[in-house]
Amino acid sequence: MTSFPTSLRHAFARPLLGLALCSAALAAQAQVSVKDAWVRATVAQQKSTGAFMQLSSAKAVKLVSVSSPMAGVAEVHEMKMDGGVMKMRPVEALDLPAGQAVELKPGGFHLMLMELKGPVKDGDTVPLSLVFEGADKKRETVEIKASVRGMGMMQGGMPAGMGMGAGHKHGAASAPEEHKH
Repeated sequence: MTSFPTSLRHAFARPLLGLALCSAALAAQAQVSVKDAWVRATVAQQKSTGAFMQLSSAKAVKLVSVSSPMAGVAEVHEMKMDGGVMKMRPVEALDLPAGQAVELKPGGFHLMLMELKGPVKDGDTVPLSLVFEGADKKRETVEIKASVRGMGMMQGGMPAGMGMGAGHKHGAASAPEEHKH
């Protein structure tokens, strides 16, 4: 059997060990998957919009925070009927049960991007940072790029042309007109 010089063995061993450690770290972090991430395009002077996607996780986690360099404020929101009125409210965290997909869609849970720093145009991409927290309180940040879709599309059963309004008031009776999900 051929023996390699010690210096040569170390030259190969260190990079291989580093690659193995990086692979293990990526596997540990790859608990959350994001599919079909998109943001609704805006019209002139519009200061808010929604982001939508499908989230799933191998283990139970919570979506606890969201941010984007394109928005001054980003929050997880829920829309639901309350006394015959559709209301939208921020939620502190969104549970992702282990192995189950959670849909963020118009008319339900979604990400609200407010105080936009500029228009969001069809065909653009919007960077988003999603922060997830496990039962052990450890946090994982997932960076994604969501494609921007035009307002004329039908999504989640919402009529074409229903965009996110420039006004933003939580729980107000006029919320559907202002948000136009």
